[in-house]
Amino acid sequence: MPHRLQDGERYTGQMALLRRFNLRLPEPVRITIVGAVQQRTNEANGRVVERLRQRSSYEDDPLGDLRFALRYEPIDLAILQAALRAMGSARIVEWVLAKPNSIYARRAWFFFEWLTGERLDLPDARTTAGVGPALDPKRHVVTPGTLSPRHRIVDNLLGTPDLCPVVRRTPRLEEWGRIRMEDRLQALIAGCDPALLARAVNYLYTKETRSSFEIERETPSLDRARRFVEALRHPQDLDLASEADFVALQKTIVDPRYAAKGWRDFQNFVGGMAGGYRPEVDCVFPKPEDVPGLMRGLARLAGRVAGNQIEPVVAAALVAFAFVFIHPFEDGNGRIHRFLIHHVLTSSGLTPRGILFPVSACMVRNRRAYDAALESVSNRLMPFVAYRWTEGDQGDVVVENDTLPLYRFFDATALAEYLYGCVDETIQKDFIDELAFLTVFDRVMAALKERVDMPDRRAGRFIQFCLQNGGRLSKAKRGAFSELTDAEVADLEEVVRAASAGTGPATERSNRA
Repeated sequence: MPHRLQDGERYTGQMALLRRFNLRLPEPVRITIVGAVQQRTNEANGRVVERLRQRSSYEDDPLGDLRFALRYEPIDLAILQAALRAMGSARIVEWVLAKPNSIYARRAWFFFEWLTGERLDLPDARTTAGVGPALDPKRHVVTPGTLSPRHRIVDNLLGTPDLCPVVRRTPRLEEWGRIRMEDRLQALIAGCDPALLARAVNYLYTKETRSSFEIERETPSLDRARRFVEALRHPQDLDLASEADFVALQKTIVDPRYAAKGWRDFQNFVGGMAGGYRPEVDCVFPKPEDVPGLMRGLARLAGRVAGNQIEPVVAAALVAFAFVFIHPFEDGNGRIHRFLIHHVLTSSGLTPRGILFPVSACMVRNRRAYDAALESVSNRLMPFVAYRWTEGDQGDVVVENDTLPLYRFFDATALAEYLYGCVDETIQKDFIDELAFLTVFDRVMAALKERVDMPDRRAGRFIQFCLQNGGRLSKAKRGAFSELTDAEVADLEEVVRAASAGTGPATERSNRA
């Protein structure tokens, strides 16, 4: 979004800090300009440019920009960390000593120590100082948090300094938050025949496995598919703080020749091949030396957002997408990323034990939306990753700058919005479609066996073949039922058409059988 300054205008807030200190980081999602002739706000593609008239309280100095950001803007932790380091401790100490009761001075103090690990030469805050949040709950999704007595600030961030994505409150997220997904699911399965529900869920496990591999354009062996289904049935068994558990999970879903023994010790990326057999890099992941710390941060992030601390779908988006951007293995990262969605949704209690939302099926149906969700992060960070390609047989990507803040402090807002849509679609479509298919299938089966007492397996195949061909047995399949006369086939075809009339989902499901 263009935001060229006009005569008399200047940046304030985080954009001003970015420019003042020449920080090589993505621009903040909210850019504030003061000194405008007319106040106005432009919003597009998730970014906001707000123009304000000049006020005397908008000081044109680094502390003024910092104060404005802390008071009025959603926080970009990567910009805040870099700006505080560039600003230096002396300015923060001076501000806190001058205004020890100021909530914004103490928030700056808290963030300086939290983000840099440096303890400032300041006494603990007075017990009479008012308590305030680190992140404004009106602008961010936050945890209930714990009080930092030293600063009299509630640490309500989603993660720790090792890994702490942010999620901004948006109208779309607010709307999703008012919808209780667990209530939708309970209303759907209430009154369902337990045997029918069990059959539906059993198919959805298989569907999720097939779809998760399909996203990677892979067809798993029967053994690999079986092992992944078994892992999906017990997602809560994964200990996110255990490297060994992740390695064991990766081993179940990749070719044994490419099973990892631990976190990767090489630089990896995703992309294709350009002309001249040179790689075309789409996204570069963290340096190998940064992976262990990020994975420790992932476990702590999951612990902070677990349970009812924040909305389960938001928690699942944070953990699962953080993992895929860390990319700690050479292979299997995407499938584990989608497995983690189920892990968090089950651990949070949103998904009842034994039930599964086949989110990968939704992702397969609309790959463009899935790619757009991933690109909401990767497109912002990639211009700030300096890398080169080494030549020779062992050619590889080499990252030449410090990229850790890009992966530690990314904005996960679009990812949370996207995952809400996936979960809702799987409830409203995949669950309903499967229950509808099984209901129709049972009805057709009963009607068909009233005419010809066929074995269940053969009757089921007859129904499947008919549904795949518009209600008729194709000439190619006719020979599979040579024991039936032409009159019997015509009669049974009519039974299938009549019993399944108007059931689109049944036909769709049969075409994938």
